Amino acid sequence: MNIAHYVERGHRLLPNKIALIFEDKSFTYKQLDELAGRVANGLKALGIKKGDRVALFLPNIPEFVISYLGILKIGAVAVSINVMFKTAEVSYILNDCAAKAIITTQSQSEQISEADLPELKHIFIAEGEANKGETLAQLIDKVSPEAPALEMERNAPACILYTSGTTGFPKGATLAHGNIIANTYAANRCYRLSSSDRLLLYLPLFHCFGQNAILNTGFSACATIILHRRFDLDKVLESLIEHKVTMFFGVPTVFIKMLNKDISAIHLKSIRYYFSAAAPMPIEIAQKWHEKYGYFIHEGYGLTETSPFATYNNDLNYKLGSIGTPIDNVEIQIVDSSGHQVQPNELGEIIVRGPNVMLGYWNRPLETAEVIKNGWFHTGDIGRMDEDGFFYIADRLKDMINLSGFKVYPTEVENIIYQHPAVAEVAVYGVPDPIKGEIVKANIVLKAGQIITEAQIKEFCYPKIATYKIPQAINFVSEIPKNPTGKVLKILLKQEVTPNFSLTGK
Repeated sequence: MNIAHYVERGHRLLPNKIALIFEDKSFTYKQLDELAGRVANGLKALGIKKGDRVALFLPNIPEFVISYLGILKIGAVAVSINVMFKTAEVSYILNDCAAKAIITTQSQSEQISEADLPELKHIFIAEGEANKGETLAQLIDKVSPEAPALEMERNAPACILYTSGTTGFPKGATLAHGNIIANTYAANRCYRLSSSDRLLLYLPLFHCFGQNAILNTGFSACATIILHRRFDLDKVLESLIEHKVTMFFGVPTVFIKMLNKDISAIHLKSIRYYFSAAAPMPIEIAQKWHEKYGYFIHEGYGLTETSPFATYNNDLNYKLGSIGTPIDNVEIQIVDSSGHQVQPNELGEIIVRGPNVMLGYWNRPLETAEVIKNGWFHTGDIGRMDEDGFFYIADRLKDMINLSGFKVYPTEVENIIYQHPAVAEVAVYGVPDPIKGEIVKANIVLKAGQIITEAQIKEFCYPKIATYKIPQAINFVSEIPKNPTGKVLKILLKQEVTPNFSLTGK
């Protein structure tokens, strides 16, 4: 068992079929497998072996895909790093997983502080000049393209994807080969994929949605991936026509933008399937899309810790507003605070059990034990199940902010703002936004006699955390509401804003 077998199978059965298209480049399954083989052999020559961690700090470029597959071929563990992370965030992850090597770009390498990384031995630059380390091309230039993927145990770690933790520090959700293969099998069944499908992929490859639900699932069916560096609506629309895309994946933000753009039906002519995940889809948007274009937007639910798929709203019995029913071989329950199942339509915590549930958080047994109990993963999300067994998301137990599918934990942002000498108190929370789902907001109490502007706070945060985590709205207040024990009452802060999910955002 090895995730890289998907591309090897494509090489064996359909060697000349296009596997990946990026801008003016294309790669057949044969070419993709051989390039991945060169990465595998190059890493092996450096002494990198089964179980070692190799980090990918890369945008959506072919080198991400090639490197990812090469890492998996030798049984090493691919560690994905958000390309928006800054030096301190990158150093934390590299040290936490003890990565032996990192593959990045010239511009991203500026965020790598070699002095603080005792375990890191190699830096490879996949795009741009090698101001640090050497180029990826040098690594693979003189090695064989033949590197059959190692047979791995079902529970052998394959990937680590970092997700925010309750302390504000990211935790490495460790996914096994078995987790991802089971999940892509189920996704393949849900999508009804075939080798003739062409999947558009502009969602970040460092995110579980892009990496597993689209890339690996597409490869599992020997389909073609149309890769974009990022979401650019005009370029996406051109790509839909040029490459005759059949499957469109997005987050609610994207579908809202497309509705606002009033897309011509000619752009969507070849698309047979639409899918949304990573954030709840407003019912109004799903309705308007179906009314305008005649297609349902299928919705899935899951987390990084569930590889990510857990439920699917199937076209065999589509229910508007539902996240659907459990995928193949997965069980879901709604439980109360004592862990007992509640009655249909009663609210409770969503828990998940199945082959999609992660091995655990990397080197964090205590935090793993807090969320995986008797084989059940406790999501921290609140939902309900109706009489027909369909599930619905109601709210989150956590204070996590979901901004266009990116997760922001308030504690992490608060810890940064507290470093400013003028700040006495700060409370960070999410407020509804018609486009992004939520945005980050902060209420700040200044120290006596201090004067500072919103722009200065943002400027202070900029070099310390990813841009999307910086509060977009800041209130300077005289006090922050708390309960008798001193805990900040963020529910009162959130009540200051009334949700408005109009298409125009007005």
